[in-house]
Amino acid sequence: MAAQDFESDQLVRRAGQGDLAARQQLLLQHQQRLRQMIAVRMGRRLAARIDPSDVIQETLAEAVQQLSDYLRNPPLPFYPWLRQLASKRLADLYRRHIQARKRSVCYEDHGAPPLPDESALDLAGRLVARGNSPSARLRREELRSLVQTALAQLPEADREVLVLRHLEQLPTADIAAILGVTEGTVYTRHLRALERLRRVLGDDFAGDET
Repeated sequence: MAAQDFESDQLVRRAGQGDLAARQQLLLQHQQRLRQMIAVRMGRRLAARIDPSDVIQETLAEAVQQLSDYLRNPPLPFYPWLRQLASKRLADLYRRHIQARKRSVCYEDHGAPPLPDESALDLAGRLVARGNSPSARLRREELRSLVQTALAQLPEADREVLVLRHLEQLPTADIAAILGVTEGTVYTRHLRALERLRRVLGDDFAGDET
């Protein structure tokens, strides 16, 4: 268990015993994680209409309202639960501001906006081996486009594991809780996705070293 997750579990225990300071610390502890998640999921179009900081504050305000119920019977580890609140809020904002009439498959399946193009490009870049020479940098740009195409062809469940692992940078236990699967399933999906990308990129594949 990561140190942050261990500390979070201890705070949940203390907060459940009525420690008000632990409640406050619990909510503040994960702001950076939430900021990372929102940066990955929000996209420029929605960010042009809604301040990401407002999404964080609104999520934390909702968490305050629901915290007592959560502490009585936690349905998920704390951060996956908090992230779920943020994801639902983003989905509602996306629906109201971007997706007025047209619903996407990604939204229907996961209750979240589709992965923004800029985040897909970032993910592609993280999976391509780095190089310092001008020719290597040019090759890297060409490969990013190739990886984007390969990512689009992955099963959605496998692609989501890559996003959670490489862009949101979450540990396996949190990914499993978020997706509602076992940690073994997360490992299987991750390895399967990486293997498909390795076949596309060959020696230019960066693998899990990002």
